[in-house]
Amino acid sequence: MSLMAHINRQWRRVIDRRLQPLGLTQATWLPLLHLARAAQAMRQKDLAASLALDSSSVVRLLDGLESAGMVERCEGTDRRAKTIHLTALGLSTIKRVEELVGESREDILAGVPAHDLEKAFGVLEQVAEALALAQEETPA
Repeated sequence: MSLMAHINRQWRRVIDRRLQPLGLTQATWLPLLHLARAAQAMRQKDLAASLALDSSSVVRLLDGLESAGMVERCEGTDRRAKTIHLTALGLSTIKRVEELVGESREDILAGVPAHDLEKAFGVLEQVAEALALAQEETPA
């Protein structure tokens, strides 16, 4: 498992370097990506769970993203729980992030044969499923 952790850290460092010209770091682009890919508007606690962060860290993170004009917090049907939405700037930023991440993925994986990638992704999906099952079975 240390190999997977090592690859994950290296991958994120490469992405961070490529996103630096946009003024983004992992702490800012990753939440934007989670918000953009969510099936519905997320609440702060949903984003915190998605990022595996505590709520106080997410509050500071959202404060920064809101100050930068990339997100806004809106009252939903439950006034106690605000939903987080990407602004026009946030949407255009995440579009560029996804382009740069896609280009990076292509560059990094260019030398790996397609059938090897397919096999590796299949194995990783099996591991992800096993981990999800183990999480469900483990008492909180």
